[in-house]
Amino acid sequence: MTEPTRNILVVAHARRENTVTGARRVIAALHAAGARAVLPGDDPDLVAVVADVDTAVLGEGIDVADLEVAIVLGGDGTILRAAELVRSASVPILGINMGHVGFLAELEADDIDEAIGRVVARDYDIHERMALAVQVRDADGRVVYETWALNEATVEKASRERMIEVMIEIDGRPLSSFGCDGVVVATPTGSTAYNFSAGGPVVWPSVQALCLVPLSAHALFARPLVLGPETSVTIDVLRRNQGTGVLWCDGRRSHDLPPGASVVVRRSSRAVRLARLHPSVFTDRLVRKFQLPVAGWRGDAGVTS
Repeated sequence: MTEPTRNILVVAHARRENTVTGARRVIAALHAAGARAVLPGDDPDLVAVVADVDTAVLGEGIDVADLEVAIVLGGDGTILRAAELVRSASVPILGINMGHVGFLAELEADDIDEAIGRVVARDYDIHERMALAVQVRDADGRVVYETWALNEATVEKASRERMIEVMIEIDGRPLSSFGCDGVVVATPTGSTAYNFSAGGPVVWPSVQALCLVPLSAHALFARPLVLGPETSVTIDVLRRNQGTGVLWCDGRRSHDLPPGASVVVRRSSRAVRLARLHPSVFTDRLVRKFQLPVAGWRGDAGVTS
């Protein structure tokens, strides 16, 4: 019996020469291994720049559920876009960093050949990362918008010249109200992104938790909080606001928030699946990505009880 064609999604930043070159290498290697490279149907630029090689297009006879894995060449933004593309079927994502920090990526650009060999051999582990389920409710409590986030959901002011007045509720109980530039609710995966820049804690991926970080709050108590994974966080945009707010999820999806609206954030029932080729030591990843000073470390010889 003939094995079904293996469909592997290839996502790359079409306006960067190095990622296009990398995508061509990936497509050629997949073709040589008897697999089919599939390109995103919503990215005509990428389809155009690799039009001379044999590929298929997602949505043209191939559904997300038909994909085996997604190979992503780019930075964290490109990986977040890929997560958006495969969300409905929880397809695992293997990131190859072609950007700067690239916290979500498993490999660097020099490791493309290894990545393709391991994908073809199905030689990888799958790690699940917590995601957020996000609802927007109007002033009458009706759900008017629903989305999700891998890194963070952020309620921000829409106008530069004025703060946004919010009330924070935890599990249905009021915590505090204040004026601010915004509020970030982040996952452990997103703790090294906007949450980190805003002064929030770095949370190891193995920890199941939510981070809540006010942005430039005009309040005596507006410290970052670490919350349990089953916590429900509600951010009310108070009616006394003279302007509107805006919800951003992963910096990619937005929704306007008029006075009286509220945003409810909780853990999603569907995790994001990342393909991993090597045992992941998060401490080493932090040191490498942030170029932390570790000179003088003596290894096991320096450990004392």
